[in-house]
Amino acid sequence: MAIDENFIVRTDLALEAQEMNVEADPAQTGPDGVDVTEEQLDDIKITYVKVDPEGAERIGKKPGNYITIESQAIRKQDTKMQDELSTCLSKQLKKLLADNGIKDSDRCLIVGLGNHRVTPDAIGPFAIDEVLVTSHLFELQPEAVAEGYRNVSAVTPGVMGITGIETSDMIHGIIHETNPDFVIAIDALASRSINRLNATIQLTDTGIHPGSGVGNKRKEISKETYGMPVFSIGIPTVVDAVTITSDTIDYVLKHFGREWREKDRPSNALSPALNPFEKRRTLTEEDLPNEEQGQAIMGMFAKLDDAEKRQLIKEVLTPLGHNLMVTPKEVDSFVEDMAHLVSAGINGALHAVIEDSDAQSYTKF
Repeated sequence: MAIDENFIVRTDLALEAQEMNVEADPAQTGPDGVDVTEEQLDDIKITYVKVDPEGAERIGKKPGNYITIESQAIRKQDTKMQDELSTCLSKQLKKLLADNGIKDSDRCLIVGLGNHRVTPDAIGPFAIDEVLVTSHLFELQPEAVAEGYRNVSAVTPGVMGITGIETSDMIHGIIHETNPDFVIAIDALASRSINRLNATIQLTDTGIHPGSGVGNKRKEISKETYGMPVFSIGIPTVVDAVTITSDTIDYVLKHFGREWREKDRPSNALSPALNPFEKRRTLTEEDLPNEEQGQAIMGMFAKLDDAEKRQLIKEVLTPLGHNLMVTPKEVDSFVEDMAHLVSAGINGALHAVIEDSDAQSYTKF
């Protein structure tokens, strides 16, 4: 879908967290205020990024904790993998809450950001349909609430293009009336990489900027705005043409770089060229050609770094109206599965009585 005027005012997709760029550049990690660690759990990769005030100034992002969970569970539509991913999300969210001093008795407001009429932007509203809300029971029938359940309320404020009200202001009013102790915001993201589309879940305690992914920045939803901890859960569901083009050029360079180095191997003489059924290993940074090879393949374009390359592509596509926002054709099932997975993970993290392995049973559908 193109970023036309109608799309901008009716969609509040946030932009993928800048910490992903930190992960991709080891030179930014270390003693200068940005600490990056990784963990591999079977098919799930978890990246932890901790940014202190010094690091925040260096990379231009807020200080805090950023957790990225990577898995192919949604893309492969593998139910078992999705259950494992939901359990992982629950554990990571529990850890993030504990690190910020959230107690089992603290009340939570869950906010499902986005527009339920725009499928790639509907993860927030869809997840709210399935989270376990209990605040009405605590107020009206406290004797019916068993030990181990938390006071939880939930809301889907919609987007400004439909309500005419700033989303942050609407949430502020709800907070004023209901007095939660912390907020969890769920939102779809505009991805910075094709590889992370519907393949990552990003958690942070620094809040979120709705609409930043489509150039439609709204007021931020954060601790600074509301005076209480705000945690966000974001899932990349769309990618723009600039990113697709830039990533494709990188893939082409890596492909040619590998072919250049392997062209004289005896084994290659036995492999038909361009065989679509041949199983190849994943293209990596090591496959990039050297400077001389890169210039021979792509000319001056190969000299540009990632930021310069993206800027050039953006300058070419945007005036033409061709910087489209794209989502996979399977987006309907992807969003439905991800919303269910996220809601189960949140239920398991918020209510002590719910075992991680049983969290799927506590969703509403």
